Amino acid sequence: MLLLTTYDLGRQPFGVASPAAWLRRAAVEVHTIDLSRDRLNPDAVSAASLVAFYLPMHTATRLALPMIDRVRAINPAATICAYGLYAPLNEVILREHGVSVILGPEAEEDLVSLAGESGGTNVPPSRQIPRLNFIAPDRSGLPSLDRYASLQMPDGTTKIVGATDGSRGCKHRCRHCPIVPVYDGQFRVVPVDVVMADVRSQVAQGATHITFGDPDFFNGPTHARKIVEALHRDHPQVTYDAIIKVEHLLAHRDLLPVLATTGCLFVTSAVESVDDRVLEKLDKGHTRADFITAAGLCRSAGLTLVPTFVAFTPWTTMETYQDLLNVVEDLGLTDHVAPVQLAIRLLVTWQSRLLELPDIQAVIGPFDPRTLTYPWTHPDPRVDALQRTMMELANVPRMSRSAIPYMNEPWYC
Repeated sequence: MLLLTTYDLGRQPFGVASPAAWLRRAAVEVHTIDLSRDRLNPDAVSAASLVAFYLPMHTATRLALPMIDRVRAINPAATICAYGLYAPLNEVILREHGVSVILGPEAEEDLVSLAGESGGTNVPPSRQIPRLNFIAPDRSGLPSLDRYASLQMPDGTTKIVGATDGSRGCKHRCRHCPIVPVYDGQFRVVPVDVVMADVRSQVAQGATHITFGDPDFFNGPTHARKIVEALHRDHPQVTYDAIIKVEHLLAHRDLLPVLATTGCLFVTSAVESVDDRVLEKLDKGHTRADFITAAGLCRSAGLTLVPTFVAFTPWTTMETYQDLLNVVEDLGLTDHVAPVQLAIRLLVTWQSRLLELPDIQAVIGPFDPRTLTYPWTHPDPRVDALQRTMMELANVPRMSRSAIPYMNEPWYC
């Protein structure tokens, strides 16, 4: 079996290492290729009876489509599978490209069953999110950690970064989030001992910083606390970062000092907007005032907050965009925000809850199989022009953001 990944935010992918461990435990011969770091190996493709593409995000799926075509051309006899969050979201177009098996993000057990079918396609996709008995990922065969994104420190040094998941899915249902159509408010916890085994293996590879890839680290706050306390106890020299919703920063403010004292260098939070009307449309669960409060709580706890935004939506105006810039500056967060975050345009994907909104239906065009989105046009052409300009500016080489630690590979959806 050949496991392929095209993109995972510059990280060594948990979503490949975890199924690799399950398959090898079942005595399946597994090869892995991370196409964000290495070229496609035609010999490995030719030798595989099963080829599985890991699709954790939108960019990964777009990059995978031409690679699926190449794999099909090299080895027409191989069974091609797609798994991960974006596989069921894009089932129709994946099948058009020759993918015969579509699995969701909790795919480890199904992949083992698929391999047991000797390349068959009799494994149905899991419509219910399974509860897996997780085992430690097997990262052998993946590129070394020093080939992935590194953490740039304010003093000019860098840290080798490992990545793992303490949980998968999310108990919230933000309208624009791609997790929602698949998990629909469910999340799955990875046991602490499995997380720590994965951390140990990456520290042995040289990692001095761990990124927790959980969609929200505080979906299970007690679980999260156990993880960071174990991490700090076993590897006090290792730092980490995590993703936490604004409403969870407020609800679990007592845990913010715990994060700071156990080595958390920064918390990423999907703020999305400072316009309460937009936040309501996105069903984010927080307000402009909540974000301002959360920023103050993080500052008081000695915790660096890194907000992310969907700066351009059908509801954005020239005035509200200026307001966003002002709020970021007033909160002293300008250096905390990657330039691309001020240029990101709302993605309306297949099965998105955004399609429930008449406002969205009024501005979208037909689904575009090239971009895997419903393209939309803003009622005010100036806003679309501004977005294009900001994206151009975001891609201009600039001096490093040295005020806070940051990953040297930009965050894309």
